[in-house]
Amino acid sequence: MRPHAIHGGLVLEGHKAAAMAGGLRDCAPPPRLLLPLRQHAGPPCRPVVGAGDRVVRGQVVAVPEGAGAPVHAPLAARVLALESRPLPGPAGLPVPHLLLEPSGGSEDALLPPLPADADPAMLRRRIAEAGVVGLGGAGFPTAEKLGATRDILVLNGAECEPWISCDDALLRAHAGEVVRGARVLARAAGAARVLLAVEDDMREALSACHAAVDAENEDIEVVAVPARYPAGGERQLILALTGREVPRGGLPRDIGVVVFNVATARAAWRAVALGEPLLERVVTVTGPGVARPGNYRVPLGTPVAHLVEQAGGYTPAAARLLLGGPMMGQALPHDDFPIGKTHSCVLVLDAAGLRPGGDEMPCIRCGDCAGACPSRLLPQQLLWQARAGRLEDARGQGLFDCIECGCCDLACPSHIPLTEVFRRAKGELLAADAAAADAAAAKSRFEARQQRLVREAAEREARLAARKAAAASPEGVAAALERARARRAALQDPDAHE
Repeated sequence: MRPHAIHGGLVLEGHKAAAMAGGLRDCAPPPRLLLPLRQHAGPPCRPVVGAGDRVVRGQVVAVPEGAGAPVHAPLAARVLALESRPLPGPAGLPVPHLLLEPSGGSEDALLPPLPADADPAMLRRRIAEAGVVGLGGAGFPTAEKLGATRDILVLNGAECEPWISCDDALLRAHAGEVVRGARVLARAAGAARVLLAVEDDMREALSACHAAVDAENEDIEVVAVPARYPAGGERQLILALTGREVPRGGLPRDIGVVVFNVATARAAWRAVALGEPLLERVVTVTGPGVARPGNYRVPLGTPVAHLVEQAGGYTPAAARLLLGGPMMGQALPHDDFPIGKTHSCVLVLDAAGLRPGGDEMPCIRCGDCAGACPSRLLPQQLLWQARAGRLEDARGQGLFDCIECGCCDLACPSHIPLTEVFRRAKGELLAADAAAADAAAAKSRFEARQQRLVREAAEREARLAARKAAAASPEGVAAALERARARRAALQDPDAHE
């Protein structure tokens, strides 16, 4: 099939060859694992182990409270402590982390294998038990996305960030497992059509996917999409493959599509066929600031510092540490953060890869940002509204449709940090929405209390009126006279005062 054209985007210079040269490597176990209890979209999990406990590989160490995905021990280890640490990102929200000391044991706690053609509900339950979430970066629990039937299932192997190559390495080494995972996910979602998207410059991965589809005799369409950033964005990929456009404020499920990263498909297959929870992921370690760039199988919870050591350590050129790619990654203040389920890359840039600070100039209204925006927004308009404090106007103009891809930043001749402004404006709106929700909840509780007080007062008045009415009746008068006579008799009885 020929992909549909998408709006905007940029052709970026690729820097993937160095990391791909060594194939897929194993990361040695670190001396310490730091396991975040929030590695998914949703609230943190609740730990079910404590300091001093010994755990085996695959054992559940934390369970979700409500929506979420359980966390498993990536290696046999001893629990040292439960600590509160910030997550990567500008918010730096504190989240409980389990500090584990790997013990080198070979025991594991795998789940019993299931056939790939098991009941769809059973497949979804197994994928949930295994803690599988979206490995493309969003971290949404996979089983929850499988909860309703979809027409089309899309596997996203369009790796468009210019330095990240973990999906490319995964497809070259494990295309068969990805294809078998596609079959599991399609059955669990009830999807009749499966599309596997790979960028057209990932030639070896494309060949491996075609060979795996033929070998597995699967009815899966392998589609080469243009290597244009951000072709791997969910909405952009759906439009390119199906011609369907996700409505503003909507989700892919609204148009009968569900999208999973290729690594998620492999994790789902391993959870079903091997009973293996999500314990590791492939991570690209690259950039001019590391000695030996490569793609590594990394146990979850491995500190970034240990992973960089596996890649030969920092070079003298190291100037900036990122978790993720240069377009959408998070700058890290230090390398003591752990690798979680949603982290695909550790990038160490040199000074030449940094944008000079303090070079912002006034907007000249050229419209280059709008031409580059894959979401068809008007970034210059959103910028004016955000900086003027007109956040509700920005919301109405589609602020939350911004995928924070950074295309507008690169296209802007005035070097305005548009994505940073939009990210901050979204945060302010979300905070305002949360405050409004809290206020509405408080108002609701106050009104409920007032209604309860009015109801209780009415009930007391009704009981008092009923007693008065009963006292005024002939039977009530007679009963009152009888009680009065009984009191007088008791007062006149000498024994009553003893």
